[in-house]
Amino acid sequence: MPRILVVDDDPQVRSLLGKILEREDYDVTTAADGQEAVTAYQSEPFDLVITDLVMPEKEGIETFNELRSFDPEVKVVAISGGGRIGAQDYLSWARACGVAHTFAKPIDREELLAVVRELVGSAVT
Repeated sequence: MPRILVVDDDPQVRSLLGKILEREDYDVTTAADGQEAVTAYQSEPFDLVITDLVMPEKEGIETFNELRSFDPEVKVVAISGGGRIGAQDYLSWARACGVAHTFAKPIDREELLAVVRELVGSAVT
């Protein structure tokens, strides 16, 4: 069963994404910030990381770069609702850094699941 790490400082977003993925039988772990995510990933790598870009402590791109430093094949989906600049600016920056896919919040459930299936396959074998 594919393992997915969901990283977002907003507990409602983190919970919602986790529930969407768990309903599809993915094994989901959540983290409230980038540092928590890196620690979790170092303990046991994941098949996919879905991370917000704008977070306190360690932002999404910084998290992605750190994960990539010890796992060059890490698959990351970046999400953003914006911040000091618009969401699309953050997402363009993430694409330039090499993330697998990006989504602006709010995220369409079916589009998210289609990307997850494309990147890691179906949870049900």
